[in-house]
Amino acid sequence: MNRHEEARATAIMALKTPPPVAQFLTPLQYILTDHFRQRTLCQVMEEFAEGGAFDEDKVGAALHFMMSDFSLHVIDEEEDLFPLLRQRAMPEDDIEEVLDDLSAEHATDRTDADDITGILRDAIETGGKGFPGADGSEWLRRFAKNERRHLIVENAIVMPLARARLSAADLRSLGRRMAARRGIEYPGKVDVDQS
Repeated sequence: MNRHEEARATAIMALKTPPPVAQFLTPLQYILTDHFRQRTLCQVMEEFAEGGAFDEDKVGAALHFMMSDFSLHVIDEEEDLFPLLRQRAMPEDDIEEVLDDLSAEHATDRTDADDITGILRDAIETGGKGFPGADGSEWLRRFAKNERRHLIVENAIVMPLARARLSAADLRSLGRRMAARRGIEYPGKVDVDQS
């Protein structure tokens, strides 16, 4: 397998394979693993935007991720992680504005995700005819750029603060809610070491 084929297979696998169920015991790690998958999505979106040969498997993997895991990840953060951080943060953490900005970006992400899902679905239905097109390329590039910036803020500010401020009980609750959202039974261990 050459380097290009290996990168293709790795991207498809990353987009199609959610984090291991055991990571619900360490929900911050689960979120970080999803961030890696989102960075992979950004790379794939940029590749699509550049044109080249239509790759139905890669487009299908990106569509699968956008339709399932991406939206669940946003809900994990908006309904669980961010509210927990708002409760646990100290005044000196000065996190409110960061979380407000991220929430606003999530709202934009949802709209963009719907548009991109349509572009990817159309590409599969037409066998890639005209994919992605000028407008589609612009949407894909913009999405990737915005998502990368968003991930930088979350990884550099939100996740370290979550590690510092959330209690073991908070993490268990977060992991349980994330698992339930996916219809997966929580693994049940109480070890939530996030290091």
